[in-house]
Amino acid sequence: MDGVTEETVRRRPATLRDVARAAGVSVATVSKALNDQGRMTAETRARIREVARVLGFRPNGLAQSLLRNRSFTVGLLTNDTYGRFSLPVMAGISEALVDNGVSVFLCHVEDDPRLGQLHVEAMLDKRVDGIIATGKRIDRRLPVDLSQLGIPVIYAFTEPAPGAIAFVSDDAGGARLAVEHLVRLGRRRIAHVTGPASFAVVHTRADACGAALAAAGLPAGAPLIGTWSESWGHAAVETLLAGLEPPDAVFCGNDQIARGVIDGLRERGIRVPGDVAVVGFDNWEIMAGQTRPPLTSVDMNLAALGREAGLTLLSLVDGKPVEPGIRTLPCRLVVRQSCGRPPGG
Repeated sequence: MDGVTEETVRRRPATLRDVARAAGVSVATVSKALNDQGRMTAETRARIREVARVLGFRPNGLAQSLLRNRSFTVGLLTNDTYGRFSLPVMAGISEALVDNGVSVFLCHVEDDPRLGQLHVEAMLDKRVDGIIATGKRIDRRLPVDLSQLGIPVIYAFTEPAPGAIAFVSDDAGGARLAVEHLVRLGRRRIAHVTGPASFAVVHTRADACGAALAAAGLPAGAPLIGTWSESWGHAAVETLLAGLEPPDAVFCGNDQIARGVIDGLRERGIRVPGDVAVVGFDNWEIMAGQTRPPLTSVDMNLAALGREAGLTLLSLVDGKPVEPGIRTLPCRLVVRQSCGRPPGG
């Protein structure tokens, strides 16, 4: 390439002036070519960009930030210390933002209002372009007020402030997927074992389960309510088998409960899925994949949810109008061996 020597390539860091000299154009022309501005032929623009690539030229991030009045960083707040739900959400957010040249500044606020406020102030000091809040349940807010910060805020898998933009999974739709799948498999006595009544999703999923059973012309008994644990699922088996007509399928509120149910059934000589089919919720792969047999489970598509939240935040940062409200994203059913095959399958 004309003007590009081995000595030039070795020099670091390359400047706009280096690129201009090597390309035989003005500094202003280089700047316009690299920023998709100005009037020039496509060949000239491509040649200048290739020179910049060979030289290893990297734009000055601070200068670009000042020019565009952006920091190209986003704050991410969460109180999900273990990352059970926030990690896949954050993976989706990071994918969306990094693909657009934006860095993510992560802070764990736990459930401490003072800590949350300190983290928010630190983010504002760093002049983040916006904040995404995510948590461990959709019916609890983070312990910090994000409603009057003067920058865009998006909520993902946590309770939003009034009038905000939020993304949640369709828990009711996920429960319907599970029950309808069991019905298609020919199961007719479908029980529901779930978590604590203090969680909004417990009622959402239980109501959807009952509605799906009613739509199929099947009886819907009261859900068994306990804790989000294997031990509860294991203990619930005794109640499930106490009736005159024990279930031939169990839809569980999460994968931990489902694993406990499967263990409890096995200990009593009841085959899964031969005698009883089992479906979980969350598709926690480290658990669902290691259950014996591997567990069919509802996946909340949290990575996709995070990606949508990230892209929406970028739209707000770019000044594009976005209607406030809660966006509900569909779940999907991941079928494994705990359900068996449909009749004739």
